[in-house]
Amino acid sequence: MRRCAWPLPRLAARAGLVLRHGGGAPPPRLAAAAALRPAASSSAAAGGGGSRAPDTSLFVPVPLKPADGAPGEDVGAELTRPLDKGEVLKSLNKFYKRKEIQRLGADNGLDARLFHQAFISFRKYIMESSSVSADLHIILNDICCDAGHVDDLFPFFLRHAKQIFPMLDCMDDLRKISDLRLPPNWYPEARAIQRKIIFHAGPTNSGKTYHAIQRFLSAKSGIYCGPLKLLAHEIFQKSNHANVPCDLVTGEERVYANEDARQATHIACTIEMCSTNTPYEVAVIDEIQMIRDPARGWAWTRALLGLCAEEIHVCGEAAAIELVTELMYTTGEEVEVRNYERLTPLTVLDYALESLDNLRPGDCIVCFSKNDIYSVSRQIEARGLECAVIYGSLPPGTKLEQAKKFNDPDDPCKILVATDAIGMGLNLCIKRIIFNSIIKPTINEKGEKEIDLITTSQALQISGRAGRYGSSFKQGEVTTMHRDDLAQLKEILSEPVRPVKAAGLHPTAEQIEMFAYHLPDATLSNLIDIFVSLSQVDGLYFVCNIDDFKFLADMIQHIPLNLRSRYVFCTAPLNRKEPFVCTTLLKFARQFSRNEPLTFDWLCRHTKWPLAPPKNIKELVHLEAVHDVFDLYLWLSYRFMDMFPDAVLVRDIQKKLDDIIQIGVCNITRLIRASQSTAASGAAVAVSEEFPLSRTKRDTRLMSDLQGAKSTVQLPTAMEAPEERRVKSLKAYRSAARREDLKTHGRGSLADRLLREGLLTQEMLRELESEWQVQHRNGRYGPSSKRDDQNSSKETGKKKK
Repeated sequence: MRRCAWPLPRLAARAGLVLRHGGGAPPPRLAAAAALRPAASSSAAAGGGGSRAPDTSLFVPVPLKPADGAPGEDVGAELTRPLDKGEVLKSLNKFYKRKEIQRLGADNGLDARLFHQAFISFRKYIMESSSVSADLHIILNDICCDAGHVDDLFPFFLRHAKQIFPMLDCMDDLRKISDLRLPPNWYPEARAIQRKIIFHAGPTNSGKTYHAIQRFLSAKSGIYCGPLKLLAHEIFQKSNHANVPCDLVTGEERVYANEDARQATHIACTIEMCSTNTPYEVAVIDEIQMIRDPARGWAWTRALLGLCAEEIHVCGEAAAIELVTELMYTTGEEVEVRNYERLTPLTVLDYALESLDNLRPGDCIVCFSKNDIYSVSRQIEARGLECAVIYGSLPPGTKLEQAKKFNDPDDPCKILVATDAIGMGLNLCIKRIIFNSIIKPTINEKGEKEIDLITTSQALQISGRAGRYGSSFKQGEVTTMHRDDLAQLKEILSEPVRPVKAAGLHPTAEQIEMFAYHLPDATLSNLIDIFVSLSQVDGLYFVCNIDDFKFLADMIQHIPLNLRSRYVFCTAPLNRKEPFVCTTLLKFARQFSRNEPLTFDWLCRHTKWPLAPPKNIKELVHLEAVHDVFDLYLWLSYRFMDMFPDAVLVRDIQKKLDDIIQIGVCNITRLIRASQSTAASGAAVAVSEEFPLSRTKRDTRLMSDLQGAKSTVQLPTAMEAPEERRVKSLKAYRSAARREDLKTHGRGSLADRLLREGLLTQEMLRELESEWQVQHRNGRYGPSSKRDDQNSSKETGKKKK
């Protein structure tokens, strides 16, 4: 017995715990709990002390290989005897079932999930190891000989648990790193000066941004921060035309006002690119309400709290005034509010358009899907009208050309078909906004897709584009395509805009690097998950959705990259729904990891440049994806200049590609017809959803999704949840729309419906009729049809028998 017990004092000192052994009786429960319970700080780290408990489902265990000692090196067996693995297994299972052990595990940060995972790993390690450490071997032997108690295994179990879950040992440090409760303190340069905050509040077309830009132009130095490249480019042009040298800075582009590439005193940039270290006299932050955006809100928070400017001019909806005031209160800065009214009247009409035959010059039809864009533009051109087309995935140059075409009084194009991409960034001469639908798929803060009515903020932003001040239209008008939508649109526009409640935050590369120091074996995606799980924010902030980041992190996880480079690749702006763009990023990362520069020739081979004008919609969509790939190359070239060395050449071919895409968009109706012909011949069609969609099919599908409780489907991206709607009005809207759909489905012949939808003209109908009559006279459709009928009758008779 003495030989079995001699290592115990060393074991106790090593584990920092008091152990009781000997005899078959278990140690007193109270004594064991007092001896094995950790210090108070560890208890707080495990979820006490006011901190929320971590989501342990995110803790991925580090695999430990069983110990394979060389023959003759099993010291424990020499001191005692070889272990009986059958008896050991029984003892381990008994240990697992002990309630006292489970409570001790919880005191050390092991909830039920972690405790179970740790035990499975611990048992596997012991059972599969050819030898274990001498002290563990002796304890196991004592337990099997009834000279010890299973509770004596706990320190070894806890040590093993901390090996496979290293975050248990550093929970306090991880909580400190992920503490996001004082964002103003992240920007000491901004806190070192007394800034003046001026909030320009007003609706679309009220002149709020104009007044802020006038102050920007008159300042000795300034920076403009906008949500879109188009807006930054517009301010860049205005400044230089006003003889105020201004540089353009976006994620993909640097344009210097001075020929010697010397930095100008003024900068127009996309908001993610603003510098929080450079001092300015005036800073302008546009569209401040986007501070609540679940994906990009962090950029507005960073600019508002961190810009080093004597004056910060904030432009946006009045709904953000209260939040901005509260945020500035935490920095000790006061907010001056200047309210603006709309410069031109905006009228909601009492009648819907109902038919595309009622279109007139200056009309803009707003759709919420690309498929509806295709369908509506086809119907318009079937009526002999020319229309411009603008949607989100078009390159900026193509959007500007389409806007220029629509605005040109000498151009025959007088109708615009667009998505809500026209809500900001484009100056358009629109007389009347027509909502093709008031239903829009949105993404909530959990990353789930929801189908709901548009929000008041969205409706006002889009409607406000009608009757722009200084255009040929002195008054704006708003209506809907369908009569049933009009009453609901009026209700939406009459509701107050919901106040902005919180500002977005996002973990920085430095914070993730500190996390990785403590958790070196965790993947980047897992690091982000644990960070968000442990993060603490006060009521003025929220952590932005990081699903896109995690998607890219998982996609390139197998590629050997250092953490900083991996983080940069994961923040690349791309649409993850575009497979070609995603696979290209993967190839970029793989080539980068091999330290092989991505040259112009390599990129041309990958994208098969030069490319021809598109012949159908599928080819147009692919060209848009190639344009995104060029954008991605340029974005990476400003972060890894040595590895992406040919930015100038890529920018040149991107401009050529923009021209090719413009050709395709100008001939979009022909491309639609070609795609439909391809579909009719049985080949694959190029559009992601059903194509083309009539209003009836689309609304029927959406209405069925809206029946009963709001349906949600897990998606990776996020947008803010829609505003609360009155249940009664929404139910009435749904039922009325369903009744209308039933009427539409059951009304008229196929030819009538095709004529109404613009898919068939009277001339085409006459041609089809005469062709059918000729075929009928030749007997092509006659006798064969009779034979088919007779055959089918015989088969039916056989079945009845």
